[in-house]
Amino acid sequence: MEGNLKHTTEVRVRYGETDQMGFCYYGNYAQFLEVARVELLRSKGVSYKTLESEGILLPVRSFSIKYIAPSRYDDLLKIETEITKIKSARIEFSYVIRDQNSTLIATANTELVFVDAQSMKPIKVPSKISNLY
Repeated sequence: MEGNLKHTTEVRVRYGETDQMGFCYYGNYAQFLEVARVELLRSKGVSYKTLESEGILLPVRSFSIKYIAPSRYDDLLKIETEITKIKSARIEFSYVIRDQNSTLIATANTELVFVDAQSMKPIKVPSKISNLY
């Protein structure tokens, strides 16, 4: 199943997220992507917290990122997130990160798996997610 669900989230780079060179430390981007995908789902009426209370977890299966340019302290990052695929027990997201000057900072992709919290086994995509298409 393929679709076109997008949302833009803004994240400001905090001082503590920079490294000795003054750049946003590369490891922080995984957290920025998490914020962006949670906000995309929230904008569509789906809450991670509610999913978890229903016994559904969403661990990351894969994560890839290509860094294009550095971001620095106090930069306002705009993360355009798109659900690119919902299939079986998986959901895939793509991301484009730009700064306040529209400079391309990075592109990324993640794949998550819907898992039953008790058995820790993959489950079918919940209808509240598949019905977004």
